[in-house]
Amino acid sequence: MNPSLDIMLDSTSNQSKKPFILSNLPDFSLSDPGCSLRSAQQLDLILLALEALELGGSEYMLSLAEQLELKDIIKNRLILWRLRCTNPWRRSYNRERLTIDQAKALVIIASYLSKQLTVLIRQLLTAEEQMRAKQLPLDYHFRLGEYLERFRSHFTSRMNPRRSKVAIYLTSPDQLNELALSLLNQLLFCTGTMGMKRLWFSLFDGEVV
Repeated sequence: MNPSLDIMLDSTSNQSKKPFILSNLPDFSLSDPGCSLRSAQQLDLILLALEALELGGSEYMLSLAEQLELKDIIKNRLILWRLRCTNPWRRSYNRERLTIDQAKALVIIASYLSKQLTVLIRQLLTAEEQMRAKQLPLDYHFRLGEYLERFRSHFTSRMNPRRSKVAIYLTSPDQLNELALSLLNQLLFCTGTMGMKRLWFSLFDGEVV
């Protein structure tokens, strides 16, 4: 057989093994292969917010990976953890780069889980508006306070305090709350009809050649 044909067939075979759902998100022409550290950081924080919203969030993510036929990319809890440790803010930062397919898988999971939690996300954002209008501390609202407390706990236990930006958040609960709320708004952003693609595009803002 012609060697060039061998290569072409092998490439086609590899493409066919990719989960079809990945085709819902476009590829980009990037100056460097893989995802930037900023993209990895943003994705991990979004998943952190989802964990703060729902007890057992990581288990839901693994369940979705199986339902959406993404198990070839996210095989188990260890792989999910390693992908999230590409966030340079992490204590266990592993210096690896997320591949495009890995990033797509995480975006898809985040978007699907956000949609399942749409009602709760809207309720919490409404509660935030109400508490601010009454000039009351956000933690006074039971469900919103619960979300903020979980997020602060997750962030404190998993992020590296030697990182300057992390240190700022750790010494300022108010700023950490604002981060948690901004992520909540991003999750609401994911629940719309084009939410998945919008999240995907936002990760590469300013990086597409």
